[in-house]
Amino acid sequence: MSITMGEKIKIILKRRNMTLAQLAERTGQSRQNMSNKMTRDNFSEKELLDIAKALNCTFDARFIMNDTQEAI
Repeated sequence: MSITMGEKIKIILKRRNMTLAQLAERTGQSRQNMSNKMTRDNFSEKELLDIAKALNCTFDARFIMNDTQEAI
């Protein structure tokens, strides 16, 4: 069972002692907008990159072809 992206972000927020409002401010969004995205678990790849930067993390989203191991 995998956890959602929103749940992963919440874990990192807790470890960083940050609030959702602080994350929203660091990514240039309103707290309400960030809260809605977390509830819906609806993030674009660019938003995830911005969130990772704000959380001092690296986000690595890619597809790996099983037959050739090529990463795209």
